[in-house]
Amino acid sequence: MEVFRLLEELEDLIDESSSIPFGNKVLLDKKEALEIIKEVRIQLPDEIKQAEWINTERQRILAEGQKEADAIVEEAKIYIQEKIEASEIIKEAQKQADDMILEAQKISNEMKIGAGEYADEMLNRVQQDFEEMLETIAENREELSRMSR
Repeated sequence: MEVFRLLEELEDLIDESSSIPFGNKVLLDKKEALEIIKEVRIQLPDEIKQAEWINTERQRILAEGQKEADAIVEEAKIYIQEKIEASEIIKEAQKQADDMILEAQKISNEMKIGAGEYADEMLNRVQQDFEEMLETIAENREELSRMSR
């Protein structure tokens, strides 16, 4: 992720800056540090867009799964009706149709669960990344604040 690269660049800038004797402070190129922070601010919206894309993709997968499940259920209903009308073995047709509906519902539920788990996993990863970025930014800001005192 670009934000992590920029944060590493900021850390390198701090690490490579000249130390002030008898203290935990360094002389830092303010312009360069502020430029890196500006780039982090620019890149964060892209990371947010990625999280939004994951959520949109999750919704699309769920909708697609529901559409497929609905089509399977509709086919099963049509099959049931045709079987009842055309068959002498009404009980067999009903049983097969019920089995098809159950299978379609099972597939639908599995698709919903799978899509939900996938989206949750991806959002969890993005959330962890953001938490790490925010923690690093807070630490860097604190370090910059200490340096400017």
